Amino acid sequence: MHHPYNGMAATELHGVVWQKSEQSNSQGSCVEFASLPGGEVAVRNSRHPEGPALVYTRAEIAAMLHGAKAGEFDHLAAEQS
Repeated sequence: MHHPYNGMAATELHGVVWQKSEQSNSQGSCVEFASLPGGEVAVRNSRHPEGPALVYTRAEIAAMLHGAKAGEFDHLAAEQS
């Protein structure tokens, strides 16, 4: 595998296992995560699995998950009127 970088095609990340939340809706609208061999975490759009992957450090993912668990992003999921 090439050195992973932000924006690379997710299909170039060979041998990784993509995982999406069990809370994903029936239309598959969810993000998927994959642990990379170098310790980073890749994220892709499940509706466009061949599209770009964003690559984050474990610390960045931990900060995002902590914020999500604390409700910091709840306003982003609210229905728009």
